[in-house]
Amino acid sequence: MLREEEGELVLSRPGRDRLDVCAATALPDAARARVAQQVRQDLWRALRRVRGFSPVVRVRREAGGLSLVAGGQVDGAVPRGLAARIALVLEDGGNRARWVARARRTRR
Repeated sequence: MLREEEGELVLSRPGRDRLDVCAATALPDAARARVAQQVRQDLWRALRRVRGFSPVVRVRREAGGLSLVAGGQVDGAVPRGLAARIALVLEDGGNRARWVARARRTRR
């Protein structure tokens, strides 16, 4: 479910938008919805074996770029090191280049 909330674009499953664990990053300016979709997809691929995990991505446009918080809702206890695993996805150079390249095709 994609929605706008106080200047922030939020992408999550309906009713599953709580951030129990998260990491943040900054990206160059691009289409927020496309970036959010790509990040959520990569988070899901990296963490699909985490029981009860549902990815959430929040993107805000700030000073010439994007501020992004990604993480998710976890049913039960949050596994140790999960925030670090999320940060690895967000800081991977290949992921970042792909997200921005795809999101810059049409800027929204």
